[in-house]
Amino acid sequence: MTEPVGRTSRGEPRVERTAQLTPRTTHHLVAYDPASSERAPAPASLRLRAARVLEENWTGSSTVPSRQLYPHQWSWDSAFIAIGLRHLSPLRAQTELETLLAAQWADGRIPHIVFNPSVPLDAYFPSPDFWRSSTAGRAAGAPRTVQTSGIVQPPVHALAAWLVHEADPGLSRSRGFLARLYPRLAAWHRYLLHRRDLGGGGLVSVVHPWEQGMDNSPCWDRPLSRVTPAPARSFRRADLAHGAPEDRPTDLDYGRYVRLAADYRDRGYRDEPDASRGPGAGDFAVEDPSFNALLIASEHALARIARELGAAASARHARAERLTAALVDRLWDPAAGMFLCRDVPGGRLLPERGVSGLVPLLLPTLPHDLAATLVRTLSGPHFGLGGTTRMVPSYDLLGEAFDPHRYWRGPAWFNTGWLIERGLRQHGEQGRAAALRRAMLRIADTSGFAEYVDPYTGEACGATGFGWTAALTLDLLHGRPGWDRHGVTATKGGDRG
Repeated sequence: MTEPVGRTSRGEPRVERTAQLTPRTTHHLVAYDPASSERAPAPASLRLRAARVLEENWTGSSTVPSRQLYPHQWSWDSAFIAIGLRHLSPLRAQTELETLLAAQWADGRIPHIVFNPSVPLDAYFPSPDFWRSSTAGRAAGAPRTVQTSGIVQPPVHALAAWLVHEADPGLSRSRGFLARLYPRLAAWHRYLLHRRDLGGGGLVSVVHPWEQGMDNSPCWDRPLSRVTPAPARSFRRADLAHGAPEDRPTDLDYGRYVRLAADYRDRGYRDEPDASRGPGAGDFAVEDPSFNALLIASEHALARIARELGAAASARHARAERLTAALVDRLWDPAAGMFLCRDVPGGRLLPERGVSGLVPLLLPTLPHDLAATLVRTLSGPHFGLGGTTRMVPSYDLLGEAFDPHRYWRGPAWFNTGWLIERGLRQHGEQGRAAALRRAMLRIADTSGFAEYVDPYTGEACGATGFGWTAALTLDLLHGRPGWDRHGVTATKGGDRG
């Protein structure tokens, strides 16, 4: 297996060595003209094919990200998929979220995977027999009737629930959709805010790279270097049967992921600090800007849901504003021109520039000067949007670890593009947002709804027929309803697609 740029032969973060350009990166250093190259495909055809992907990935109660590579239900995938499904079937979009939340643990966490019992154990690793949720997670209130993982993913769910409700408010009210989801969503946010403030500064920490969703980002290299990897013989990687090894995490990185997950499981999925080891995460605890920005956006959405149900909403908006202030205070780096991750055990910001640090552009009450700086960083040499890149790369183009094809170490993803497109519109950058929207639609069309793509060329990487790519394509095709100052859509004559 090819070792990724940014790791030494021992798997340590490469911080001393000079950046090297591999043969597949050197030819990308020529700017392209977005005005001449991005013409949106025929909407009717693209909509039909995106709908077909979602139909093929539908299991009857939820949507898998990919039939072959990811054959179960994933947490933030389902949130993004519901956002797109609302334009095809608001009922199915509601069912998507209801199925996920039915697997919520008693402590409030929404697990990152809900396992389909009809899928063979060897189809995906880590499988249910690794997580052992119903036994290892008993003290944390894991459900007994369904097998899940024990970690979480970014909290997009309240935002998705509000958008799904707006697609057909009459259906939503008649089914009691928001009334049933609101207590579960409130418990989910309570878990994050009360149990995961491992740094003591008001922000949520992730305890595993899989929780943040951008699994293989170079932002994790330094904190992961403290983790002793599980032996390669102790796990079998099903992902390599469906993706090119040079595009996936290395065995060394995967061994560290497995070790972190196994240690967390063996602690009974407890988040409380261990006096002998520091933060509850043990060797890995990171405050991530994207994770926290999505929590803030979902707090605003949860306030809207509360108001719809006749409950008080002001406290939730106030909490979102406090979280925004904490985000700026703890994670903003003026020199980098963006938000950075904070290593909680190390007590410092991590210097790597990842797309996660641009996602807070989504927040409507982000200070104007910070939003303007993020736009400059997005279009500058580190991310190149509108100049050298067609979509937003997942990592710094100038970083030593940049690779345009390797999982989260450079490729562009449709969910982060969707979030940034909304953020650009939120802060008045209509032209940039429209150009990004056109590029995303064009690349979804030509890549076969790829899982992720080369940010320069749009070349497909990973799985094709990917769930959230198809779903967010539908949302981009539907148009862009206006957002109010709290970052949630205002109803405009329905939103049914």
